[in-house]
Amino acid sequence: MAKSPISSSSGKLKKRVKTAQGRSISSVRWLQRQLNDPYVAQAKKDGYRSRAAYKLIELDDKFKWLKPGKTVLDLGAAPGGWTQVAVSRVRSEPENPKVIGIDLLSMDPLAGALLLKLDFMSSVAMAEIRDHIKNGVDIVLSDMAPNTTGHASTDHLRIMAILEAAYPFACEVLKPGGVFVAKVFQGGTENELLAMMKKDFTTVKHAKPKASRADSSEVYVVASGFKGKR
Repeated sequence: MAKSPISSSSGKLKKRVKTAQGRSISSVRWLQRQLNDPYVAQAKKDGYRSRAAYKLIELDDKFKWLKPGKTVLDLGAAPGGWTQVAVSRVRSEPENPKVIGIDLLSMDPLAGALLLKLDFMSSVAMAEIRDHIKNGVDIVLSDMAPNTTGHASTDHLRIMAILEAAYPFACEVLKPGGVFVAKVFQGGTENELLAMMKKDFTTVKHAKPKASRADSSEVYVVASGFKGKR
Protein backbone atom coordinates (compact mmCIF):
# COMPACT_ATOMS: atom_id res chain seq x y z
CA MET A 1 0.00 0.00 0.00
CA ALA A 2 3.04 2.28 -0.16
CA LYS A 3 2.96 3.36 -3.80
CA SER A 4 0.56 3.56 -6.71
CA PRO A 5 1.16 0.29 -8.57
CA ILE A 6 -0.60 1.03 -11.84
CA SER A 7 0.80 1.71 -15.26
CA SER A 8 -1.17 4.08 -17.46
CA SER A 9 -1.27 1.54 -20.32
CA SER A 10 -2.64 -1.95 -19.83
CA GLY A 11 -3.16 -3.46 -23.29
CA LYS A 12 -6.37 -5.14 -22.11
CA LEU A 13 -9.49 -5.17 -24.25
CA LYS A 14 -12.01 -2.59 -23.16
CA LYS A 15 -15.15 -3.79 -21.43
CA ARG A 16 -18.50 -2.47 -22.58
CA VAL A 17 -21.71 -1.82 -20.67
CA LYS A 18 -23.95 -4.70 -21.71
CA THR A 19 -27.17 -2.72 -21.76
CA ALA A 20 -27.97 0.96 -21.69
CA GLN A 21 -31.67 0.41 -21.12
CA GLY A 22 -33.07 3.01 -18.74
CA ARG A 23 -29.70 4.77 -18.38
CA SER A 24 -28.77 8.26 -19.50
CA ILE A 25 -25.87 8.75 -21.90
CA SER A 26 -23.76 10.26 -19.10
CA SER A 27 -24.54 7.28 -16.85
CA VAL A 28 -23.47 4.81 -19.56
CA ARG A 29 -20.25 6.75 -20.12
CA TRP A 30 -19.52 6.74 -16.37
CA LEU A 31 -20.11 2.98 -16.13
CA GLN A 32 -17.96 2.38 -19.20
CA ARG A 33 -15.16 4.40 -17.67
CA GLN A 34 -15.43 2.57 -14.34
CA LEU A 35 -15.29 -0.83 -16.02
CA ASN A 36 -12.10 0.10 -17.87
CA ASP A 37 -10.35 2.04 -15.13
CA PRO A 38 -7.37 0.06 -13.74
CA TYR A 39 -7.36 2.19 -10.58
CA VAL A 40 -10.93 1.13 -9.78
CA ALA A 41 -9.95 -2.54 -10.02
CA GLN A 42 -6.75 -1.98 -8.04
CA ALA A 43 -8.63 -0.11 -5.30
CA LYS A 44 -10.90 -3.12 -4.82
CA LYS A 45 -7.88 -5.42 -4.72
CA ASP A 46 -6.00 -3.25 -2.20
CA GLY A 47 -9.06 -2.65 -0.03
CA TYR A 48 -9.34 1.10 -0.65
CA ARG A 49 -12.77 2.69 -0.56
CA SER A 50 -12.12 4.71 -3.72
CA ARG A 51 -9.63 5.04 -6.58
CA ALA A 52 -8.86 8.53 -5.22
CA ALA A 53 -6.60 6.88 -2.64
CA TYR A 54 -3.89 6.57 -5.29
CA LYS A 55 -3.93 10.32 -5.91
CA LEU A 56 -3.01 10.98 -2.30
CA ILE A 57 -0.43 8.18 -2.37
CA GLU A 58 1.27 9.80 -5.37
CA LEU A 59 1.10 13.30 -3.87
CA ASP A 60 2.60 12.10 -0.59
CA ASP A 61 5.27 10.05 -2.36
CA LYS A 62 6.32 13.31 -4.01
CA PHE A 63 6.00 15.79 -1.12
CA LYS A 64 6.31 13.46 1.90
CA TRP A 65 4.23 15.20 4.57
CA LEU A 66 2.17 12.26 5.85
CA LYS A 67 4.77 11.22 8.43
CA PRO A 68 4.22 9.00 11.50
CA GLY A 69 2.72 10.95 14.38
CA LYS A 70 1.28 13.77 12.27
CA THR A 71 -2.36 14.81 12.79
CA VAL A 72 -4.64 15.08 9.77
CA LEU A 73 -8.02 16.66 9.01
CA ASP A 74 -9.72 15.30 5.87
CA LEU A 75 -12.49 17.60 4.58
CA GLY A 76 -15.17 15.98 2.45
CA ALA A 77 -13.77 12.58 3.36
CA ALA A 78 -16.51 10.22 2.09
CA PRO A 79 -16.24 7.42 1.18
CA GLY A 80 -12.86 7.43 2.94
CA GLY A 81 -10.11 6.59 0.43
CA TRP A 82 -7.91 9.53 1.41
CA THR A 83 -8.63 8.90 5.09
CA GLN A 84 -7.44 5.30 4.74
CA VAL A 85 -4.13 6.43 3.22
CA ALA A 86 -3.67 9.07 5.93
CA VAL A 87 -4.35 6.56 8.72
CA SER A 88 -1.79 4.14 7.28
CA ARG A 89 0.94 6.70 6.67
CA VAL A 90 0.75 8.61 9.96
CA ARG A 91 0.27 5.28 11.78
CA SER A 92 -2.88 6.41 13.53
CA GLU A 93 -4.01 4.00 16.26
CA PRO A 94 -7.68 3.18 17.01
CA GLU A 95 -7.30 4.10 20.68
CA ASN A 96 -5.75 7.49 19.83
CA PRO A 97 -6.82 8.48 16.31
CA LYS A 98 -4.71 11.15 14.66
CA VAL A 99 -6.93 11.41 11.58
CA ILE A 100 -10.31 13.14 11.52
CA GLY A 101 -12.60 12.76 8.52
CA ILE A 102 -15.51 15.13 7.96
CA ASP A 103 -18.35 14.81 5.48
CA LEU A 104 -22.04 15.53 5.09
CA LEU A 105 -22.48 11.85 4.21
CA SER A 106 -22.27 8.99 6.67
CA MET A 107 -19.17 6.81 6.42
CA ASP A 108 -18.47 3.26 7.53
CA PRO A 109 -16.21 3.18 10.62
CA LEU A 110 -12.48 3.13 9.98
CA ALA A 111 -9.98 2.00 12.61
CA GLY A 112 -7.56 4.79 13.40
CA ALA A 113 -9.88 7.57 12.23
CA LEU A 114 -12.50 9.70 13.93
CA LEU A 115 -15.29 10.20 11.39
CA LEU A 116 -17.69 13.11 11.90
CA LYS A 117 -20.90 13.77 9.97
CA LEU A 118 -20.67 17.55 9.68
CA ASP A 119 -20.91 20.42 7.22
CA PHE A 120 -17.48 22.02 7.56
CA MET A 121 -18.97 25.28 6.25
CA SER A 122 -21.27 25.56 9.27
CA SER A 123 -20.44 27.39 12.49
CA VAL A 124 -21.24 24.22 14.44
CA ALA A 125 -18.50 22.26 12.69
CA MET A 126 -15.63 24.41 13.89
CA ALA A 127 -16.73 24.19 17.52
CA GLU A 128 -17.07 20.40 17.38
CA ILE A 129 -13.73 19.95 15.62
CA ARG A 130 -12.06 22.16 18.23
CA ASP A 131 -13.30 19.74 20.88
CA HIS A 132 -11.28 16.97 19.21
CA ILE A 133 -8.15 18.90 18.21
CA LYS A 134 -7.24 21.14 21.11
CA ASN A 135 -3.78 21.87 19.72
CA GLY A 136 -4.55 22.02 16.00
CA VAL A 137 -3.57 19.67 13.16
CA ASP A 138 -0.50 19.26 10.98
CA ILE A 139 -2.23 18.60 7.66
CA VAL A 140 -5.59 19.59 6.13
CA LEU A 141 -6.72 17.64 3.06
CA SER A 142 -9.57 18.49 0.71
CA ASP A 143 -10.46 16.33 -2.29
CA MET A 144 -13.90 17.90 -2.54
CA ALA A 145 -15.33 18.85 -5.91
CA PRO A 146 -18.75 20.00 -7.12
CA ASN A 147 -20.75 18.13 -9.72
CA THR A 148 -19.29 19.20 -13.04
CA THR A 149 -21.41 20.77 -15.79
CA GLY A 150 -18.95 20.40 -18.67
CA HIS A 151 -18.81 24.19 -18.91
CA ALA A 152 -15.23 25.05 -17.97
CA SER A 153 -15.77 28.52 -16.50
CA THR A 154 -18.81 27.40 -14.46
CA ASP A 155 -16.98 24.35 -13.10
CA HIS A 156 -13.98 26.53 -12.23
CA LEU A 157 -16.18 28.95 -10.27
CA ARG A 158 -17.80 26.08 -8.37
CA ILE A 159 -14.52 24.47 -7.32
CA MET A 160 -13.16 27.88 -6.34
CA ALA A 161 -16.19 28.45 -4.08
CA ILE A 162 -15.34 25.22 -2.23
CA LEU A 163 -11.65 26.12 -2.02
CA GLU A 164 -12.43 29.62 -0.74
CA ALA A 165 -14.47 28.03 2.07
CA ALA A 166 -11.95 25.30 2.87
CA TYR A 167 -8.92 27.57 2.96
CA PRO A 168 -9.86 29.85 5.88
CA PHE A 169 -11.17 26.80 7.72
CA ALA A 170 -7.77 25.14 7.27
CA CYS A 171 -5.97 28.26 8.48
CA GLU A 172 -8.06 28.16 11.65
CA VAL A 173 -6.93 24.68 12.62
CA LEU A 174 -3.42 24.28 11.18
CA LYS A 175 -0.35 24.35 13.38
CA PRO A 176 2.63 26.49 12.33
CA GLY A 177 4.58 24.55 9.70
CA GLY A 178 1.40 22.76 8.60
CA VAL A 179 0.29 21.66 5.12
CA PHE A 180 -2.88 22.35 3.12
CA VAL A 181 -3.75 20.20 0.07
CA ALA A 182 -6.84 20.84 -2.06
CA LYS A 183 -8.32 20.00 -5.43
CA VAL A 184 -8.66 22.74 -8.04
CA PHE A 185 -9.33 22.61 -11.78
CA GLN A 186 -6.84 23.54 -14.48
CA GLY A 187 -6.42 27.24 -14.61
CA GLY A 188 -5.09 26.77 -11.10
CA THR A 189 -5.85 28.83 -8.05
CA GLU A 190 -7.29 32.32 -8.49
CA ASN A 191 -4.63 35.06 -8.32
CA GLU A 192 -6.04 36.68 -5.18
CA LEU A 193 -6.28 33.40 -3.25
CA LEU A 194 -2.90 32.24 -4.57
CA ALA A 195 -1.31 35.47 -3.36
CA MET A 196 -2.87 34.92 0.06
CA MET A 197 -1.54 31.37 0.21
CA LYS A 198 1.96 32.59 -0.67
CA LYS A 199 1.77 34.99 2.28
CA ASP A 200 0.46 32.34 4.66
CA PHE A 201 2.71 29.45 3.57
CA THR A 202 6.40 29.08 2.80
CA THR A 203 5.84 27.08 -0.40
CA VAL A 204 2.84 26.79 -2.74
CA LYS A 205 2.86 24.40 -5.71
CA HIS A 206 0.42 22.76 -8.13
CA ALA A 207 0.62 19.03 -8.95
CA LYS A 208 -1.35 16.52 -11.01
CA PRO A 209 -1.04 12.86 -9.93
CA LYS A 210 -0.95 10.18 -12.63
CA ALA A 211 -4.00 8.66 -10.94
CA SER A 212 -6.05 11.66 -12.05
CA ARG A 213 -7.90 10.63 -15.18
CA ALA A 214 -6.32 11.82 -18.40
CA ASP A 215 -9.49 13.63 -19.43
CA SER A 216 -9.86 15.33 -16.05
CA SER A 217 -8.88 18.98 -15.59
CA GLU A 218 -8.23 18.51 -11.88
CA VAL A 219 -4.95 19.51 -10.28
CA TYR A 220 -4.00 19.93 -6.64
CA VAL A 221 -2.65 22.96 -4.83
CA VAL A 222 -0.10 21.98 -2.19
CA ALA A 223 0.74 24.68 0.36
CA SER A 224 3.37 23.79 2.98
CA GLY A 225 5.08 25.58 5.81
CA PHE A 226 2.09 27.39 7.36
CA LYS A 227 3.32 30.58 9.01
CA GLY A 228 0.56 30.70 11.61
CA LYS A 229 -2.54 32.83 12.00
CA ARG A 230 -2.26 36.41 10.88
